[in-house]
Amino acid sequence: MDRGIFMKWLAALLAFAAPAFAAPQLALTFDDLPAHAPMPPGTTRVEIAKTIIAALQAAGVSSATGFVNGGLLQQEPEAAPVLQLWHEAGFGFGNHTWSHPGLSKLTVEDFEADVLKGEQVLAENSAGADWHWFRYPFLDEGDTPQKRAAVRSFLASRGYRVGTVTMTFDDWAYSEPYARCAAKDDQASIAEMERDYFAAAEDSLDHSRKLSDELYGRDIPYVLLMHLGAFEARTMPKLLAFYRAKGFEFVSLAEAERDPYYDGFVDLAAPAPPTDLEHAAQDARLAAVPARKDFVPVLDKMCR
Repeated sequence: MDRGIFMKWLAALLAFAAPAFAAPQLALTFDDLPAHAPMPPGTTRVEIAKTIIAALQAAGVSSATGFVNGGLLQQEPEAAPVLQLWHEAGFGFGNHTWSHPGLSKLTVEDFEADVLKGEQVLAENSAGADWHWFRYPFLDEGDTPQKRAAVRSFLASRGYRVGTVTMTFDDWAYSEPYARCAAKDDQASIAEMERDYFAAAEDSLDHSRKLSDELYGRDIPYVLLMHLGAFEARTMPKLLAFYRAKGFEFVSLAEAERDPYYDGFVDLAAPAPPTDLEHAAQDARLAAVPARKDFVPVLDKMCR
């Protein structure tokens, strides 16, 4: 065989035989639209939303899902434009209930009523787009199997899929201390807070990926929980660059939940799955569930 032809044949064979290593995937989701947590002095909800949306767009993020608590509009009617801005950016909505109650603390009937009340705000602000994603407040799916099953059946009857969470670094915990420190212009504490924020993000990423690898021998597409708050607005460009540097590509919630891991969250008529990767690891009786560092106690003491 001619050497040139042989080399082309060998190159083609090696390219065919080489495994294709797909980039790990991450779906970005934001809770508590349109008004998460206290704000620093002089900040508005609209400014926060515009900053986060601009950061997402600059990073090439074409899909993000915002989970809405309708009752926040009664508390802060001036935050109403946030939902319009989110929709105009091409991002999707989901239902986070009306008043953000924990299922474990309510009857099934009262919880379902709160879900239904939240639907009106979604219908009014989605301009016909599908908003039938649901996220449990506090990620609380109930204190008994019976309650969890009843609410899953109810959500299925309303056409919902559950936007479950497989990566979180407690970003919510930074909002209130950030507002306190900003009010005192304590830049040293804010810098410390930012270092902890990214340390927590990396710790969470490693934690979720280790669990996924031990359980399934691969990266599942992850669903990241964040909030639409002031500290997220401050850190969003750097956070998105962090995930890009780790090799992640950003996908929609629907794309992520096509993975078999999420079958029991998409099909709510199916048997209820473990609520998260940690419980899946416990059910699988892994030798050890990796621990995560808890940054919350440090944050609680800042700028008091």
